[in-house]
Amino acid sequence: MGWLDRFGLRKAKRQSNARFDRAAEDSDVKALIDFAKSRVGVEFYVEPETFATSTTAVAVATDGEWTRRRVGSPDVIRRVARNLAAPVYDVQVVGYPKRMREWTARNKRGLSLDD
Repeated sequence: MGWLDRFGLRKAKRQSNARFDRAAEDSDVKALIDFAKSRVGVEFYVEPETFATSTTAVAVATDGEWTRRRVGSPDVIRRVARNLAAPVYDVQVVGYPKRMREWTARNKRGLSLDD
């Protein structure tokens, strides 16, 4: 069974209203899974579909490192999170974690975690 079938991406692609964005692909979901498996304490934050982009998810590790990928629908990332035993939140309800903003600020200045 492919990623599209396993996590419901094929179904999610049909429901998208985004006009300028490309559709979510297997590689997008795989990147989120790989990120979660290679880092500690990953949480997922679902971002809503907009006119320009389809539904996306942000994976945030304990140290604040993060990545964003298209997922097609919130159901896709919920299934991924359930399989990984990771929490998933609606970013419109809880917002982004502070550690994510701190990690981004450190990396913009070119500082490492040890600085």
